[in-house]
Amino acid sequence: MARDTTDQTPIASIADLTEYLAEGSKPAERFRIGTEHEKFAFFKADNSPVPYDGEASISALLNGMAKKSGWEPIIDAGKIIGLVEQSGRGAISLEPGGQFELSGAPLENIHETCKESNRHLADLREIAEPLGIRFLGMGGSPKWSLAETPRMPKSRYDIMSRYMPKVGTQGLDMMYRTCTIQVNLDFSSEEDMRRKMQVSLKLQPLSTALFASSPFTDGKLNGLVSWRGDIWRDTDNQRAGVLPAVFKPDFGFGDYVEWALDVPMYFVVRDGRYYDCTHVTFRQFLNGALKGEIADWEPNMGDWTNHLSTLFPDVRLKRFLEMRGADGGPWRRICALPAFWVGLLYDDAALDAAEELTRDWTYDDTLAMRNAVPVEGLNAKLNGISLYDIGRETIGISRLGLKNRKRLNGDGVDESIFLAPLDEVIAKKATLAEDMLALYNGRWNGSVEPVFADYQY
Repeated sequence: MARDTTDQTPIASIADLTEYLAEGSKPAERFRIGTEHEKFAFFKADNSPVPYDGEASISALLNGMAKKSGWEPIIDAGKIIGLVEQSGRGAISLEPGGQFELSGAPLENIHETCKESNRHLADLREIAEPLGIRFLGMGGSPKWSLAETPRMPKSRYDIMSRYMPKVGTQGLDMMYRTCTIQVNLDFSSEEDMRRKMQVSLKLQPLSTALFASSPFTDGKLNGLVSWRGDIWRDTDNQRAGVLPAVFKPDFGFGDYVEWALDVPMYFVVRDGRYYDCTHVTFRQFLNGALKGEIADWEPNMGDWTNHLSTLFPDVRLKRFLEMRGADGGPWRRICALPAFWVGLLYDDAALDAAEELTRDWTYDDTLAMRNAVPVEGLNAKLNGISLYDIGRETIGISRLGLKNRKRLNGDGVDESIFLAPLDEVIAKKATLAEDMLALYNGRWNGSVEPVFADYQY
């Protein structure tokens, strides 16, 4: 999750909020790729979760990474909760259950993204190995109960943990027991944002299916291929899911702002202290709802930036677009996820083809896919066509886009090589979750314990 920010600039009008998003527009030559990936930390001796405190702990990992990298610690109430690279181009943060996240720098191509991820994992392994710690790449915690999962000392998470059970049945599972791979991508204008938002929102259920890797819960089969995808179906539906407004032909920054204004807030930060604001929407905040509750009650742009980071639609709009549909997974998928979306969205011919493919897909179609995928994966259908077939065509469009970009590595190879894990899914007609299920029913002898050895970083 994002690092909370402070910006004391007063908000004069709702137009300021819309302009904030519009200012993210940049020329295509300045488009960048920001990849984020999360993983579960565990003790290799017994596959148990790693606590925050202690000699072998999450805090020890952060302090070790700080010493190795020279990155600046992020402190919350006296506790280290993350690291940030001095220029702000990258960060390490903690999800609520100790999931270790790299928020990568904005890079120019997937070759750089893959090098960044490999370097991070190698550095982390160097720190973690003497502590007996390893990392698991998959979408959902396969073994630990919610009670067994550690809790990180991060103020915003305390507020969220109190609030989540009031607004959905699976919010705490989302916070403490899921991992994802995400990519953040740029837009050049409101029209470009609209096209990318519409195409990527419609295709997000396909991404969930292609990257499905969470078939276990509490040490047992859960009957799903993407438990994480199912969790997001009832986490907090006021701030998550598929946004109907995006399907409007003239969808723009203002429409997203109007939606965001009526979503309840989580908090405001004043002098380093977090104030629980879950009882008011941002619109009510603008209209003075916190006057008398906190001394510095007037909204500022830092409050707006933080509020945007607490919204969880399948594609999130900030000053860039966040692709949020995929489960976490092994290291090759850390490169495959950004490659998939960059190929679709960063080449004009590919974006045209993706737009044509999805042109007639409605909000109801997209929602139906989103609801079917956690159980059916690529066997789910849209208008009688399976997501295997739609996936094959979509990956082909992405490959076209990556080849057209002509971003070559030192051996003269383009970025389309990073689609290989997805090609394998389509060729085998089996998601990673289904691979895991085959192992569970075969070599693993009905146990989830081997997943920690077979899918570790």
